[in-house]
Formats: sequence, C-alpha cells, structure tokens
Amino acid sequence: MSSKNARSMTRAALGTICLVALMAATFPAQAKVLAKVNGVEITDEDVKLAMEDLGPGIPRQLEGKARESYILDFLIDEQLVVQKAQADKLAETPDFAKKMAYLRDKALMETLLGAVAKTAATDAAIKATYDEAAKNQKPETEYHAHHILVPTEDEAKKALARVKGGEDFTKVATEVSKDPGSKGGDLGWFTKDRMVPEFGEAAAKLKPGELSEPVKTQFGWHIIKLDETRPKTFPPLDQVKDQVARYVVQKAQSELVMKLRDGAKIERSDQPAEGAKDAKPAAPAPAAKPAEKK
Repeated sequence: MSSKNARSMTRAALGTICLVALMAATFPAQAKVLAKVNGVEITDEDVKLAMEDLGPGIPRQLEGKARESYILDFLIDEQLVVQKAQADKLAETPDFAKKMAYLRDKALMETLLGAVAKTAATDAAIKATYDEAAKNQKPETEYHAHHILVPTEDEAKKALARVKGGEDFTKVATEVSKDPGSKGGDLGWFTKDRMVPEFGEAAAKLKPGELSEPVKTQFGWHIIKLDETRPKTFPPLDQVKDQVARYVVQKAQSELVMKLRDGAKIERSDQPAEGAKDAKPAAPAPAAKPAEKK
C-alpha cells in the first residue's frame, strides 16, 4: 500500500471518529428502558432519580443489583397507582394542584441549595474551616480508665477490697460490674466533660495507676482505676473531612437563607413582621462539627 493511500485511509478514519463524537454530543444516548407498565416506560434515569430521592429509606443491606431491583419494583408499583389515580381523575382536584405547587417549590429550593453546596464545599474551604477549628481547640486532657459499677456502696467497698488485696481489676470487673457496655470495665479514652460530673471529677483527681474510693453517680457506685492520660489531639483532616464538608455546606446554606430574609418583607399573622422591633429571625440549623478523636 502506498503512503498516499495510507494517509487517505487515516484521514477517513479520523473523520469517522470525529463524526461519531459530534453525533454523540448532538444526540445524547437514550435512557435504557428497564420496564414497561401498561406501555409506560421506566428507565435507568428514573431509577437514578428515585434512588436519590428515597435515600435512607432503602434497606441498608441491599447493595448493587439488589438495590436497583428494589427501586425498580417501587417504580413499577408507583406507576400502577399513578395510572389508577389518573383514571380516577385525581390530578384534576384542587388538593392535587396545591400539593404539586408545594412539591415544585420544594424541588426548586433543594436545587438552589444543592448548587450552593457544590460551590461552597471546595477543598480550600474545607481546609480553611478545619484549620480554624484546630487552631481554636483548647488544651484538654484525655483519660483512659477502667471502672467497676455496682448498685450499692457496700458492694463497691467489697470490690475495692478485692482489688487492693491483689486481685486483677479486670477480673473483678468482669465478675461483679453491672455495666455491660465496658468489657472488663474498660471505658477507653474520654474527656472529663463526657462523663457525668461526679465520675469525671473523681477520675481527673487520680494519677495513673491509682484507684478511687467508691464514687456515687446516677448509675450506681463506681470504683475507678485510672490507667493513663494524654493531651487531647485534633483528628487529622482525612478522618473528619466529610463532617467538615457538611459544616461548610450547612453554613453556606444558612447564610444564604439569612441574607434572603434580610432583603425580604415577611409578614406573619402569628408574630410581628420581620424588621419590626420585637421580631426575631429564625435560627439557622445547627451544623456538624469535627468529631473528637477516639
């Protein structure tokens, strides 16, 4: 084959590829039909929308194809009910018109807030928020302790005597403690304010290796053994990035709503008009903050 013919074939092939790409851009791929209900098509795009809408309502144990099949069954049932409702002319009722208006407004709100979320949750914004939270964390001590919980002071004194007599604390806790949530009495790491006041105060007064006298709380009587302490450290960004992102998004959405309120005339029959002397704006929804490191 001559080089001239080879070049011609190459140009032709490139032209075909460009034409296919242009057609794909001009005529996007059609949605895949997954089912028909009395002739009405249900597509993969319908499944995707329903999956986004149902969200937490989908059983957690369903994964992959089973999840898609669950959604498809839901859409088939929905379409059957829709067709019956249409046959009964429910779409022509005033109540339906009101509900459609409400759902339209809700969808518009969610679309705008979704756009705000995409704009707000940048890597730079997440990093800046994380750095600010880390900078503002006050120095704090974390404690690692074991405890024995019993109903009465007398039982607590008997347990303490066994430990002071040389028995292993974990063994005694396993035998007599009424706290099912701490295996062998191990409470893991905690800060003072995460415990009930009496317990937190008693643990904070101990030195590593020391035992407390019986401590009474709302749960009963405790014997506390402090194992070790450490300065509380801020969790690395990769562990809390999702939480920080939610905080950034909720903050941006709340700020938008408050800005819109400030520029609007809102009249309510149950309270003074906004802008009046006694009017109070609605508080923004509380936003998630980075979790403590365990």
